[in-house]
This record gives sequence, C-alpha cells and structure tokens, in this order.
Amino acid sequence: MEFEQLLDRCRPTLSRVLYRYRIPTQDAEDLLQESFVILLSKWDTIRSPEAWLVATLRNRCNIYWRKRRARIYDLVDDAVLELLARAQAPEQERSNLRSDLSHALEGLAPHHQRLLHLRYGLGCTSAEAGVRLGFTAGSVRKMTQRSLAHLERELSRLELVPAAVEKLP
Repeated sequence: MEFEQLLDRCRPTLSRVLYRYRIPTQDAEDLLQESFVILLSKWDTIRSPEAWLVATLRNRCNIYWRKRRARIYDLVDDAVLELLARAQAPEQERSNLRSDLSHALEGLAPHHQRLLHLRYGLGCTSAEAGVRLGFTAGSVRKMTQRSLAHLERELSRLELVPAAVEKLP
C-alpha cells in the first residue's frame, strides 16, 4: 500500500522529469522500471523514497542521453574512419567520398579541422594530438567528440550523413 501511495504522489513529478529530459515515450517506461527496481531493492535503506526516486530517475535520464550521444559519436567516428581510410574501393568512389568529406570539413571551424586531421588523417592518439595542439589527452577526447558532433551536423546539413546515422532510433 505504501508503494502505491508513493507512486500516486510522485507521478506528476516523474512525468515532469521525463518531459524535461525529452525522453521518448518508448524509452520512458524502461527508465521508470529501472528506477522502481532499484528503489525496491534498496527500500529499507532509503530515508525519503519520494526524493530518492526522483533523483534516481534524473540520473537514469542523464545516463540515457550520455549513452545515446556516445552511440552517435561512435557511428560518426566509424564513418569518418571509413572515409579517411585507403579502402579497396574503386578510385572514383574514393575520390567522391574524399570530396564529400573535404566539403563537409570546410564548414567546420579551423580548430575542429586540425584536430580531426591529426586524429583520423594522421592517426595520432589523443596524447599525441594534445602535444601538437597544446592540450591534455582528456581535453582532446572531449574536443574530438565535439568536433565529430559538428562534423555530423555539417554532413547532415549537406545531406551526406551516412545511412547508419540516419537509422538511429
């Protein structure tokens, strides 16, 4: 009975959290279920179940978006590597891919262009790129994610987004 009362009290707040984080309906139910399972497993140790449930749902929403962004970056990362790699594709196809990628890269800020060239054109590690650009390896990883996000937006704007990225849920 106590659990049902808790749900009734929390329902509007939980709905606002899901709305604020713009969680798609099909994923919202999963996040709520995860939060409820964790709540039930720790029920005896929680002082304020209502506050704990709301905070846990917020945390789950943050994790949801982090994972989703990481998937997008991984897909774009793979697409960039494929475009820069010297594959066994016919010369005309490679030329077209390089031309499309060059065109998309021209739309990026110079520091994004330099970073992507170092990381994927020259194959530098984060540490090596950091030394050349004057940054730490950790900040290079963050900058690489931002640069890939800008490249993905530019590819999308130019309607050159790889099919794998378009098919994301």
